[in-house]
Amino acid sequence: MLRGCIIDFRGSWEKHLPLAEFAYSNSYQSCIQMAPYKALYGRKCCTPLCWTEMGERRVLGPELVSKTKDKVCLIRERLKADSDRQNSYADLKRKDIEYSVGDIVFLRRVGLVAYQLELHPELDRIHDVFHVSILIRYSSNPTHVMPEEEIEIRPDLKFEEKPVQILDRNVKVLRRKPIPLVKVLWRNHNTEEAFWKPEDSMR
Repeated sequence: MLRGCIIDFRGSWEKHLPLAEFAYSNSYQSCIQMAPYKALYGRKCCTPLCWTEMGERRVLGPELVSKTKDKVCLIRERLKADSDRQNSYADLKRKDIEYSVGDIVFLRRVGLVAYQLELHPELDRIHDVFHVSILIRYSSNPTHVMPEEEIEIRPDLKFEEKPVQILDRNVKVLRRKPIPLVKVLWRNHNTEEAFWKPEDSMR
């Protein structure tokens, strides 16, 4: 943002940083529907003409007021031009995409451009809400289908339960003796079917 203002002020650009900060902090931002300074402090920022240090004696005449106002306007124009240029680059790659409930792993629409996805249990630490710009509509492909694992049934009609993940831990006291418990997610079961087992039995 500052790059667009450096050329105008040339060698003295660092002296105008407070004006650039003032212009940016008091410019309307569509994402928050107000200026950043007002969002932070609940009021508009005071004019740069009040920024003189204590003890300074300086006459603030019409000429100084006019010059300061012109500089702030110039900085605002440069910041807006830079913002418009960045938006134009982004708009070239942006597409208006909408998804519907039931699109493979899509759960629900959270906002205008945010969607909640159903992730694999191994990805439970990842936040499940994503911006539309990083999502791609899925095209059905038979090669993407994973074959279901066959459940081996024993002659006594039992099958071996295999643990997939520990969902939670707890300690239960029985006869003054602490017993560590783990809530286990089993293969071929969903999270609602997970149940508690003694931690020692899982080793």
